[in-house]
Amino acid sequence: MFNVYMKKTFLLALAALAMISCAEQTELRHPKWAYDATIYELNTRQATPEGTFAAAEALLPELKKNGIDIIWVMPCQPIGKITRKGTLGSYYSIIDYCAINPEFGTREDFEHFLKAAHKQGFKVILDWVANHTAPDSEWTKNEGWHYRDSLGNLMVQYDWTDISKLNYDNQEMRNEMLKAMHWWMDSIGIDGFRCDVAGEVPTDFWNWAMSDLRISHPDMFTLAEDEDEADDLTKTAFDMYYGWTLHKLMNGVAQGKNSVEDLWAYFAKADSTIRPEAIRMNFITNHDENSWQGTEQERMGDAVPLFAAFTYVVPGMPLIYTGQLSGNHHRLEFFEKDLIDKDEAFSQAELYKKLNALRERNKALFSQEVGAPMVRIPADNEAIFAIAREKKGRWHTNTVIAVMNMSDKEQNVTLDLTGYEGSYKCLCGKKHQFEASQSFTLKPWQFKIFER
Repeated sequence: MFNVYMKKTFLLALAALAMISCAEQTELRHPKWAYDATIYELNTRQATPEGTFAAAEALLPELKKNGIDIIWVMPCQPIGKITRKGTLGSYYSIIDYCAINPEFGTREDFEHFLKAAHKQGFKVILDWVANHTAPDSEWTKNEGWHYRDSLGNLMVQYDWTDISKLNYDNQEMRNEMLKAMHWWMDSIGIDGFRCDVAGEVPTDFWNWAMSDLRISHPDMFTLAEDEDEADDLTKTAFDMYYGWTLHKLMNGVAQGKNSVEDLWAYFAKADSTIRPEAIRMNFITNHDENSWQGTEQERMGDAVPLFAAFTYVVPGMPLIYTGQLSGNHHRLEFFEKDLIDKDEAFSQAELYKKLNALRERNKALFSQEVGAPMVRIPADNEAIFAIAREKKGRWHTNTVIAVMNMSDKEQNVTLDLTGYEGSYKCLCGKKHQFEASQSFTLKPWQFKIFER
């Protein structure tokens, strides 16, 4: 009996040490399902005429058909009324973390939406606002939970006059924030978080909170709205960060303000300053860009399809925002009801369907260390962005080659494809045979993607 007891005690001690080791792990590992995923940002208010989760549930089959994997739901908690902006207010001025905004329905409506999404194979992450609350939140009654000026007034940030900044020097508030995050994961069943202005919240909070959440939810997925602090944020807390700089460069190239060389300079810098396992979210629009900087059509003009494809062929994970698949082409009001457009002339649904299918079937395009590195293909035309991504496997090799005319003029180019010769299939379905030296003529903003 003594030996059996000692054996059990020894095994329990080993298990405890293993748990401690996992809790103290400093290098984050992404869930396996995330590497070939595409993320979709759901603006519940503007996605349907009703602006509810019950109505949004009807969109799920079409999103699945298009190849979406992760649904990021913009904040859906009740919105504060004091200093509210507009009629309906900002999603990011939260009065109660553990409740559902009646504008979108009930808790039961959200849970039904979530259950339907999970049944169809989606992962669902919630937009989490940890930097601030609404000024009429119950949390403002707790001493020391928010920043205050010398007169005791709640403090705001920037021109966000409808919020009050939280004070992370207060451990009691930190505990309550983690408790609220647990409620959404443990009781509601979401799969992770997109964290608003993540760099404004101390990184040590994120490291502590996300490590704690991952003990019971090891496959949770996290996205930080930040790039400047990406290297620190993605070591322990976050799977993915915002590619803000790349996004601005894409706008700049489309407007003739930046060049292909600027893109390559960005990639060289990013590769040297951010840990290679961190996933960059690549996007041509999102809720901020659409409402405040303009639609992708305003910012990129005829280059929209090219840069949509670009977000898939460079390392990272592509984002699709509400309205992109239906052809929305106007700036959505942020504080009011403003239904998206449905216009075939601007719809990118078919293009995204092809790109999502390519990303899922060709391992070269998987994110970060599971996918292939991006190699620059020598080209004799500085307006051409040409790359290869090749993933060698045990039985076969996956290769993707992209050739993109990043100008508003027709361009002729000859590529040095030494090492990549052979038979390929174009995204359009046609077969091509590549020699070591291959020439193309590309129309303004035209791109070609080949795979084998």
